[in-house]
Amino acid sequence: MIFYLLAISFPEWRPHFSFLDTPHANEMMALRWLHLVFGIIWIGLLYFFNLVLTPAMKKCDPQLRIKIYPELMPGAMGWFRSSALVTVIVGLRYFTIHLSADAKLAGDRSLIGNWFGWWLLVWVVAYVFIYGLQLPAKGILDSPWVRVTGVSAVVIAASWLVLALNGGLNVSNAHLAISVGGGLGLVMLLNTWGVIWRVQKRLIAWARTSAEQGVPMPPEADRLMRWNYLTARTSFWPRAIRDAGCSHV
Repeated sequence: MIFYLLAISFPEWRPHFSFLDTPHANEMMALRWLHLVFGIIWIGLLYFFNLVLTPAMKKCDPQLRIKIYPELMPGAMGWFRSSALVTVIVGLRYFTIHLSADAKLAGDRSLIGNWFGWWLLVWVVAYVFIYGLQLPAKGILDSPWVRVTGVSAVVIAASWLVLALNGGLNVSNAHLAISVGGGLGLVMLLNTWGVIWRVQKRLIAWARTSAEQGVPMPPEADRLMRWNYLTARTSFWPRAIRDAGCSHV
């Protein structure tokens, strides 16, 4: 009550809220906040899966793990895949705003489609190679060094190529930064929905059946868990690179 009386006595202390000057500025602010909030949820769950859940599950009794898994993972995966989708969609809108500004500065609106098209093509092709490097394998192909070297080479090549194709005198730093950071985000989104969620749906169903009926997990479960692990690890490192400052999204 005392604080409230003091606040209304001094106009400078009164709470106030106002939007920015233009709708464009307000949209940019909202996009950044949405990207940040949902990105935190996405990266938080990714770090939780890789750094906490996986090591903890390995130490659990198999019977206990079967009971925990179908209770924990549906909700966690719901937040994980939904936050990933919102983060990337919002980021793409933010990216196109920068593309539009650069194209306007260059005096050629067709550059928006050209830049976005090259960006999408480069990272989709890159993901095809990354997808293959994440698949369970035997022998030398299962070596962590082979996987890390291969994925790193693909990411470096894709980053260089997209910067070479989209670079120019009228291209902003934000445009170039998002070309790389947003590409890594797209790779992670494809992993989240194209591999991790597909695998988790089957593992959750099998674990629930196993817990309720007392039947063993199917033999294919080991391969899918290995694939999920490799894919999650691949997504973990690009996200760490982005958090270190590769992207201004």
